[in-house]
Amino acid sequence: MDRLDRRLLNALQQDSSASIAQLAELVGLSASACHRRMRALEEAGIIRSYGARLDPAKLGIGLHVLIDITLVSQSSEAMERFERAVSDFPDILECHLLSGTADYRLRTAARDMADYDRLHRETLARLPGVSTMHTSFVIRTVKAWNGYALV
Repeated sequence: MDRLDRRLLNALQQDSSASIAQLAELVGLSASACHRRMRALEEAGIIRSYGARLDPAKLGIGLHVLIDITLVSQSSEAMERFERAVSDFPDILECHLLSGTADYRLRTAARDMADYDRLHRETLARLPGVSTMHTSFVIRTVKAWNGYALV
């Protein structure tokens, strides 16, 4: 990857709906050269997909939740069972295996506390092998993830 590829990737992370012509202008390439680079980045697996960023407030989502999970056992079987279960629940938006005191961190979102109560009873409480669960509610997002910093 060279400087132009990084500029192209930065532009795509900011607005993946931009046209080839707009991206080419931002990066300083012709439209055909820009398209070739995009296709090469896609074929290399660097660009996995394109998507839209949604406004949670406009969707009625007012509660963002981070949950640290510690399992009863860290055996391969226990971790695989937990990870399979997490994958089955669409209410769990992200799951990360951690180092440190917790084994996993989950991210979920809900309309309000009543909706979170439903999510807790129908999803989180059904996760296998959980020893402890520490929940934090996001008060305000100071800086949202907006893509990787490619310099």
